[in-house]
Amino acid sequence: QVQLVESGGGLVQAGGSMRLSCAASGRTDSTYARGWFRQAPGKEREFVAAVHWFSGNTDYADSVKGRFTISKDNAENTVYLQMNSLRPADTAVYYCASAPTITMLHTRPQLWGQGTQVTVSS
Repeated sequence: QVQLVESGGGLVQAGGSMRLSCAASGRTDSTYARGWFRQAPGKEREFVAAVHWFSGNTDYADSVKGRFTISKDNAENTVYLQMNSLRPADTAVYYCASAPTITMLHTRPQLWGQGTQVTVSS
């Protein structure tokens, strides 16, 4: 069973930056599209960003466009989420997830990481 492991969360001031990492323990068709979701207290989990491993296509939620960048490192089998201009509204637990396609990642992620807390102070 392939596992996704996130790292990089923590506390940052508003306007600051942070980078999250999601490393996969292997490669299967379930990891071809990998991305990030987040869940704030009292709110539903929401999509943040995704990248397809082979096409390089990316997708972003409107709320993070222009501030967040998703990228991948083939050698490390790792996906990164660079978050700039962070806002208190970005505070949430961030989860890495994967699926065979970006479309499936939106509707039916197949693998999940354990989550990492990101807190943005005002």
